[in-house]
Amino acid sequence: MKPIFVTGIGTEIGKTYCSAVLTELYQADYWKPVQAGELDALDSDVVRNHCTNSKTKIHPEQFLLSEPMSPHAAARIDGIELNLEDFKIPETDNQLLIEGAGGLMVPINDKGDLIIDLIKHLDAEAILVSKNYLGSINHTLLSVEALKSRNIPIKGILFNGEENKETQKVIAEITGVEILGRVPWGEKEIV
Repeated sequence: MKPIFVTGIGTEIGKTYCSAVLTELYQADYWKPVQAGELDALDSDVVRNHCTNSKTKIHPEQFLLSEPMSPHAAARIDGIELNLEDFKIPETDNQLLIEGAGGLMVPINDKGDLIIDLIKHLDAEAILVSKNYLGSINHTLLSVEALKSRNIPIKGILFNGEENKETQKVIAEITGVEILGRVPWGEKEIV
């Protein structure tokens, strides 16, 4: 089975919380390849604290970077070079859920490799997290176009936060991508 890569239309839109909900829902394993900053409050700890099933395994981050910034810049500060070929999926017989950093076009190194290239390298399918705010239709449509242009399969779009039926409807109609549901911020169920 292909790994599922949770990515977003930008940063601070709830990828980690949605990853926690999805990890619990699928009883999947979880892996965040790159954690940039906030090393005293890892995203993997957030997911671990939200999961109650006995099947999920939280795999350690491959790269822990000290600064809360784009992986390419944080890695440069830490004296590390991130290369696509360095990323190795943890071994598991379970469904693996991978959480990205920032949005699709975030650079991971100074060679021009982006998060979207990492998704392709890991041969994963994407779940795109969107959050309703002014401009989110544009950001969601651009993100779907980017994934489609790289022939990355899209498992669906998961909305995070407050509901906006009109926004969700137009995104579904224009993209043709399945809407997986909505995670109300601070709750644990998909509605």
